[in-house]
Amino acid sequence: MPNLSPGDLAAVLGAVVLAAVGGEAFLKGVLGIAGWLRLPKLLVATTLAAFATSSPEFTVSSVAALSGKPEIGLGDALGSNVVNIALIFGLALLFGPIRAERQLMGRDFGLALATPALTWVMLNDGHLSRYEGGFLLTAFVVWMLLSIRSATAQRQPAAAGEAQAALAMTIVYSVGGLLALVTAGRLFVTGAGNIAAALGLDPYIIGATVVAIGTSLPELVTVLLARWRGHDDIGIGTLLGSNLFNGLAIVGTAAALHPIQADMAEVTAAIVFGMAAVLLTIPDRDCLITRGRGLILLACYASFVLATVAAGRGLFS
Repeated sequence: MPNLSPGDLAAVLGAVVLAAVGGEAFLKGVLGIAGWLRLPKLLVATTLAAFATSSPEFTVSSVAALSGKPEIGLGDALGSNVVNIALIFGLALLFGPIRAERQLMGRDFGLALATPALTWVMLNDGHLSRYEGGFLLTAFVVWMLLSIRSATAQRQPAAAGEAQAALAMTIVYSVGGLLALVTAGRLFVTGAGNIAAALGLDPYIIGATVVAIGTSLPELVTVLLARWRGHDDIGIGTLLGSNLFNGLAIVGTAAALHPIQADMAEVTAAIVFGMAAVLLTIPDRDCLITRGRGLILLACYASFVLATVAAGRGLFS
């Protein structure tokens, strides 16, 4: 029998509670920032909110790379991308169909598909070099510059008498909520990671499944709360932006810090299911993503977990 610690179980439960509280505060902060900057909520979610909610993945991947174990960071980043779309967006769709304008998703949607394909090509020799990591980081900077230019073009006229008190509360909600979400993610990673290790799972599998869910807690809570409150554009933007941040900035940073050796069977599972999940978010002719897609996305995530575990145990070799 595995030796499961009560402290690890308590950490997982505590993470769930803390994530709920932090998610509510962070959502208020995102809405406040969009209003104060006079920018569309989708644009703020795709950039600022996505970067903030991806901070746990960035921390885990950087620390793992500096410790000489960049494979954990790679598994976390690629696995988080599957979690974001297949699991989180799939759960969000269970509330009902989501309206999404294709032209608003445009560039970010295409890049969210191209990034994992490019990563797969780079990893085809089982190795991701520092130079390839630098290329991913360069692509991230270009995307950021384009996003900033888009933000400047879409900024709305200032309203008279913007209250500084409202701005102060927006900052409090944003920073406080994000700190709570990041802490919740760390608690979950610690508790669930120890539980997974006790069950005998290898580092990449732990990174791609358990750690990926833990570091995606900010996205999970933010998106589900946004969906519950009727702010669907925030949910879609946060997930697309988070996937781009994971695939370009986080994988790029991890490789730049330490070259990555990867098992192609394990990596291919994450990339294939991640791209399939993104394709399932294409709106229909009525600009709707239906509830039925949510069930397919959840089935996609379950298949990803099974394929990752099978690959980790050498069943495909």
